[in-house]
Amino acid sequence: MKRTFDVLVSLILLFLLFPVIFIVAILVKQKLGAPIFFKQQRPGLYSKPFYLYKFRTMTDEKDREGNLMPDNVRLTSFGKFLRKCSLDELPQLINVLKGDISLVGPRPLLMEYVPLYSEQQLARHNLKPGITGWAQVNGRNAITWEEKFKLDVWYVENQSFLLDIKILILTVYKVFKSDGINQQGSVTTERFKGQITR
Repeated sequence: MKRTFDVLVSLILLFLLFPVIFIVAILVKQKLGAPIFFKQQRPGLYSKPFYLYKFRTMTDEKDREGNLMPDNVRLTSFGKFLRKCSLDELPQLINVLKGDISLVGPRPLLMEYVPLYSEQQLARHNLKPGITGWAQVNGRNAITWEEKFKLDVWYVENQSFLLDIKILILTVYKVFKSDGINQQGSVTTERFKGQITR
């Protein structure tokens, strides 16, 4: 049922939101240049890697040595707007259709985090990741990594169709409220550095 629901809803959303996706793609090309999409390898079900797609929100500005500038320099006001409205996440509907992710599930983070998880935290990969999840509607980036992972594991252990519907409804509310987008004092989320004890 979950996979069927994912495919049907994703197709409907892609059809309804196509004008928005098209306009955002044009604006990204004009304001940030090519490529339009940000592609990055992320861990999926059982930590198997896949490529996640988003609209670009940052420039490719580099320093004199050729290194990328800090996120707060490369993140433009336009990029902040895309993140605030979660418009940068729309290309992930393609990931849902491909079966890489679900509409609802623990957010797919960075591959480099996988070896840093405790055994309990690693359980978040026992389900497909999602565009939104229980942690996203309970604090998103405004809560600590440990709190996020506890919420993710709780979802894995209690996942149900009705819970998914609840999360999707809460996600729409959170997007319009622009709640918990960034960590306090930072334009992006601080990197997870693991724990001292495993």
